[in-house]
Amino acid sequence: MFERSFASLRMTIPRARTKIVAIPLPDMRRDACADKSFVANSSAMMWRKRLFFLCALASVFALSAWSQDADSQAVRPSGVNGPIRKAKAVTAKETEDADVESTSPGKTKTSKSTHATSHRKRAKAKESEESIPAPTEYTPEGIPKTSAASVIVVDANSGKILYEKNPDQIRPAASTQKLLTALIVAESGFLDRSVTVQPVDTMVDPVKLNIKAGDTYQRIDLLRALLVKSPNDVARCLARDNAGSVEAFAEVMNRRAQELGAVHSHFVNPNGLPVPGQYSSARDLSLIARAAYANPTIRSIVCLPQLVFRYANGRTRELENTNKLLRRLPYCNGMKTGYTDAAGKCLIASGTRPGKDVIAVVLGDSSSRVWRDASALLSWGLSM
Repeated sequence: MFERSFASLRMTIPRARTKIVAIPLPDMRRDACADKSFVANSSAMMWRKRLFFLCALASVFALSAWSQDADSQAVRPSGVNGPIRKAKAVTAKETEDADVESTSPGKTKTSKSTHATSHRKRAKAKESEESIPAPTEYTPEGIPKTSAASVIVVDANSGKILYEKNPDQIRPAASTQKLLTALIVAESGFLDRSVTVQPVDTMVDPVKLNIKAGDTYQRIDLLRALLVKSPNDVARCLARDNAGSVEAFAEVMNRRAQELGAVHSHFVNPNGLPVPGQYSSARDLSLIARAAYANPTIRSIVCLPQLVFRYANGRTRELENTNKLLRRLPYCNGMKTGYTDAAGKCLIASGTRPGKDVIAVVLGDSSSRVWRDASALLSWGLSM
């Protein structure tokens, strides 16, 4: 009875329709694929960045190599290949551009180091001074005013004097007298012959190329180094090779100076280091410079802004010319710098323009004025 009642009740109550709603679950497979795609894209992006960085690095190296090749257009000794190590100087005193008086040997190592530091600071200050050109003053006649003690400007071809200031004043010539040393060596010829360095050649300070006793070089290579970088040990080596000793070479220098008309000069050594009884004048040095300018070997060397020198052990070094006007004036083509405390800043400068060659000798000038004075005189002389 109970079962019959329950069955009738089920028939009287309408059956409810139930709708099953599917609750979406996370698509784990789709998310996993997305993650894989993200990782793949990130990895590809990382490799693209690395590839771009490597390409940029290769471009930098290529440009650097090209720049070095462009900058190394220096005269090389025969047989020199491969990279050249650049050097600002060949001396212990890197800031000097010519011979200087050596310091007293009694100083301690600490004081030398302190002196070198202060010297570098002074050199940087001087270089900053020179980098800011001051206006040149002129006389009413249009001639540049100079602070040098002695000056002369001559026509290199005719010898005509264009301007002079105390031209016969007796003064130390410093390294400018190496023009006479070079002239004698060049005129002696046989420049392809070998020279063996002797111990006595190296006994000189302070500006040296540091050639070693027993090393062998060609005369022409030593002559180039002498005129470009002005090392005193090279001057002694060439002098001894030419005349047998420094003293004998000094006699040759004085005899050749007399022949050129430089009768108010007297030379004791081939490098210009200060010694008693050694002197010259702006006029005498202009006569020596004219003879050197007419020599094709010297003329081809003094115009070089830089030079590659090969030591006997095969090491090479690029030497920069001490004459800064070669890099500043397009018409400057030589010649020789010099400096000692007694001589001051000295410069024999030559310049050329179509149909005209001029030589200016500037002695006893200051570091801040010598380049400006010489360039103003050259420019003025070439415009006459």
